[in-house]
Amino acid sequence: MQKVVPELWNTRVHDEAHVLKQETIEALEKKLKVYEDSTSNQIAILILSTLDGESIEEYSMRVAEKWVLGQKEKDNGVLLLIAVDDHAMRIEVGAGLEGVLTDALCSRIIRNEMAPNFRRADFDTGVTAAIEAIVAGIGGEYKGDDASDVNELTLTARILIGFAIYAVLGIFAFFALIIQDRWAWFIYAFLIPFFAIFPALVFPLHLWYVPGLSYIIIFPIIKWLTMRSAWGKKMGKTMASGGGSGSSSGSSSSSWSSSSRSSGSSFSGGGGSFGGGGSSGGW
Repeated sequence: MQKVVPELWNTRVHDEAHVLKQETIEALEKKLKVYEDSTSNQIAILILSTLDGESIEEYSMRVAEKWVLGQKEKDNGVLLLIAVDDHAMRIEVGAGLEGVLTDALCSRIIRNEMAPNFRRADFDTGVTAAIEAIVAGIGGEYKGDDASDVNELTLTARILIGFAIYAVLGIFAFFALIIQDRWAWFIYAFLIPFFAIFPALVFPLHLWYVPGLSYIIIFPIIKWLTMRSAWGKKMGKTMASGGGSGSSSGSSSSSWSSSSRSSGSSFSGGGGSFGGGGSSGGW
């Protein structure tokens, strides 16, 4: 069952999650009314607790179609949608503004203005900054941090980078496991900073410490078990003698893999249409 789209109720700011202060709502209402009066561009804000499992893109489009933001002949409406408990947000852009408020620009606004403040639960600052950025963006005045477009990694890129990083670290860690002298613990200690720093490129910021902490705790345990196993002793002697057979290498691979894994003035939509432009994000 789809989540019900609320009525517009003559107001531009709909805070159904009750995360904004009343003074913030009143200030935004005033700002958006003045902006509409001077440009005819209509911007509305909808803040919900949850989307009840529906994608933010689908729900945002349903809201935009019901509220018909923007003027009919200009399609110059913008919807700012936030689902607090889902940690999701989207800027839905009317067809007439897609040329200036591009998908890339909306993504930049989400990353630079909204996400950092939302992570601190400062929705008043985040929403206000987003509206100011949207207005500036439509006017061609918002630049933000262009470098963030280059530095922002997609999920696929994060996975590939993470695989490459951990493949290299894994090779060094593997040799540290099978070496029996003091060099094993030197390599172990040498790799700790890398396991502590590189995960920040791959994991969410609040989970960056997990790989490093896991390595610090688990490696000594696996090392202890390996050195007491017949295979570990054999590999240690092989490494110490400087060579080994191809069959031993195959065996090591098999054994290793088995041991690791408000209120406001009257407001209504002007009949504008939306074509799916905009951007979504999270925090």
